[in-house]
Amino acid sequence: MNSENPKNQPKKSPETLLTHYGREPADHFGFVNTPVFRGSTILFRTLDELEDYSAPYRYGRNDNPTAHSVANLVTELEGAKGTVLAPSGLSAISTALLSVLDTGDEILVTDSCYEPTRTFCSGTLRRLGIKTTYYNPRIGAGIAGHFTDRTRAIFVESPGSLTFEIQDLPAIAAAASGREIFIIVDNSWATPLYFRPLEHGADIVVHAGTKMFVGHSDAMLGTASANERTWSRLAKTHRQLGVCASPDDAYLAARGLRTLAVRMKEHHARALDFAQWLEQQLAVRAVYHPALPQHPDHAIWKRDFSGAGSLFAVVLEPAARAAVQAMVDGFELFGMGYSWGGYESLCLPVKPQGIRSAVAWSVEGNMFRIHIGFEDLGDLKADFAAALDRYVAVRGA
Repeated sequence: MNSENPKNQPKKSPETLLTHYGREPADHFGFVNTPVFRGSTILFRTLDELEDYSAPYRYGRNDNPTAHSVANLVTELEGAKGTVLAPSGLSAISTALLSVLDTGDEILVTDSCYEPTRTFCSGTLRRLGIKTTYYNPRIGAGIAGHFTDRTRAIFVESPGSLTFEIQDLPAIAAAASGREIFIIVDNSWATPLYFRPLEHGADIVVHAGTKMFVGHSDAMLGTASANERTWSRLAKTHRQLGVCASPDDAYLAARGLRTLAVRMKEHHARALDFAQWLEQQLAVRAVYHPALPQHPDHAIWKRDFSGAGSLFAVVLEPAARAAVQAMVDGFELFGMGYSWGGYESLCLPVKPQGIRSAVAWSVEGNMFRIHIGFEDLGDLKADFAAALDRYVAVRGA
C-alpha cells in the first residue's frame, strides 16, 4: 500500500505518470521495471530494525516492492491519499465496504451494480446485520429520500456494467454532504484517465484491475484508493482482513498500466465507432453507449467524463434462445466470456431483468454486452454482421 505522494512537484500528465511513476530503477540495480518480489519472510539484522514499525516492509502479506509500485502509481492517478491492492475486483469492493460499515448500518447500492457486488451485499453484509437498499441509478439528488439515521455508505457504479446508466455523482455527493456517509465508486469502466471520482465527492474508488489495468486477460487484481478522511479506515481493514495480491499479478498489472493511456484511447475510438455502426444494423433495437448523443445520460457523461471505455451493450429484436445460440456459437473473432478489458473482443448475452430490484428492466429483446478489443474494425464488423444474419435467419424461421 502507499500513502505518500510527492509534494511541491509540477503536476504531470497521466501519460507521463503511467510511464514513469511508481518505479524506482535506482533501488533495483537499474532495472526499468520493479522486479517480482516473491516472499513471506523479511529478515531484520538487529533488534532495533525489528522494532522499527516505520520500516516500509515487515512481512510479505502486508506489502512488498512489486505491490508498492502499483499502489503508488494508482494513488497518483486517482489523486488519493493511498491505495491498497486486492487479489480481485470483488475483494477490493468487499474490503472497501467493510472499512466503512458496522453492524446495524445501512448502505444504498445502485440497482445497476456488478452482480457479485449485489451477492456480497445480500450474503455477507446481511449476515453481519447490515441492511442494503437498492436505488434507481438515475436518482441523482433524489437519493436523499432514502437516507435514514443508519445510512453510512452509498455505492456507485458509473456506468453500470450491464445497462450503462451514468450516475450523477456530484448530485449524490451534495445530497450526502454534512452526514457521516461514505461514498464508494466502482470506476473500472472509465479508469482514472477518463473519470476521477474523488474529485467529484467520492471517498473511496475501486477498480477491477483485472480488466483495464492489467489489459491482457492474464491476471487477477483489485485496487481501492481512499481520500484523506477514509484512508486510515481502509488501510486498517485491509491489513486486518489479510487481503493480499499476488506479487506476480501485481507485476502484470504494473506492466499493463504502462500502456493504459494508449490502450484507452484506442478502446474509446474503436468502441464508439462500432456502437455507431451497430445503430444502423437491422434487428438492432437499441445501443447503450454513454458517448452516443441519444443515450439518456449523455449530458452527464459529457460533463463529468473525458472519454469512454471499451464496454457497451446492444439490444436486438426479440427472438427465441435458438437465435441467440446461432448468433454467438458462430462467431469467428468475438469470444464469449465474463470479463472484459483485454486486447480481445468479447460478446456476452446478458439478462439484467433477472438482477434488478429497485427499477425493473422492461426493455424487450435480447441484450448483449460487447467489449471491443484491438482486432481490425472491418474484420470485427464483418464477424458481427454475419452473426446478425444468423440471428435474423433463425428468428424469422
